[in-house]
Amino acid sequence: MSVASEYLQVSRESADELVRRHAPLVRRIAYHLMGRLPASVDVGDLIQSGMIGLLEASRNFAQDRGASFETYAGIRIRGAMLDELRRTDWAPRSVHRKTREVAEMIRQIETETGAEAAEQEVIKRLGIGAQEYHQVLADAASVRLLSLTAADEGDEGGVMDVADEGSLGPPENIEREGMRDALAAAIAGLPEREQLVMSLYYEQELNLKEVGVVLGVSESRVCQIHGQAVLRLRARLTGWRG
Repeated sequence: MSVASEYLQVSRESADELVRRHAPLVRRIAYHLMGRLPASVDVGDLIQSGMIGLLEASRNFAQDRGASFETYAGIRIRGAMLDELRRTDWAPRSVHRKTREVAEMIRQIETETGAEAAEQEVIKRLGIGAQEYHQVLADAASVRLLSLTAADEGDEGGVMDVADEGSLGPPENIEREGMRDALAAAIAGLPEREQLVMSLYYEQELNLKEVGVVLGVSESRVCQIHGQAVLRLRARLTGWRG
C-alpha cells in the first residue's frame, strides 16, 4: 500500500469515528430545534439532514481550524437542518403574504409617525379583526423562525442564517458584519417587552411556556409578542432584504 493510500485509509477511518462519536449531537440539535417549530415538521427529516451535515463536517474538518470538531460540526449540522427547512417550507403562500403585509404596514406607520406602531393602529389600517391579526403573529413566530430577516419567497438566506464564514470573501464578510450590526440595533430598539421575549427565547433559550412564566402571561400571548417582534424587525430591516 502506498503512502497516499495509507493516508486516505486513515482519513476515512478517522471520519467514520467522528461520525459515530458525534451522532447523538445530531439528535440533540434536532430536538432542540423542534421545540421552536410547528408539529407538522418531521424530526426524522431534520435528523436525516443533520447526519448529512455531520458527514460533510467529518470530511472537511481540519485540526488547524482553531475550534473543536464538536463546535465545527454543530454549526454544519444546524446549517444543514435549516437548509432542509427552507427547501420544505411548511408555510403556505397565504401565510407569507399576510406576514409580509403586516410587516409593511408596521414599516409605513413607524415611518410616518416616528414612533412604534401600536397593535390597534396596525389592525385598523389593515382592516382586519384582532383574532386574524393574532393568528398572523403566531404564524410569524414560526415561519423561518431562525431567519428573522429572510427575504420573501424565492429569495435565499437571511441575517441569522448559518454560513461557513471561512468561505466568504472580504466584501461578503463586511456585508455580513453590517447586517449583524443592523439586526443588533433593531433588536435594541424594540419595545421593552418584545426585547425581553427575544432575549429569553434566543439568548437564554427558554421555550414559550417558560417565557410565559417569567412574564406572567399565557404561552399564546408570548407567541403573539414574539410574532410582533419578528414582524417589527422585518419591517425595520427592509433595507437588508432582497
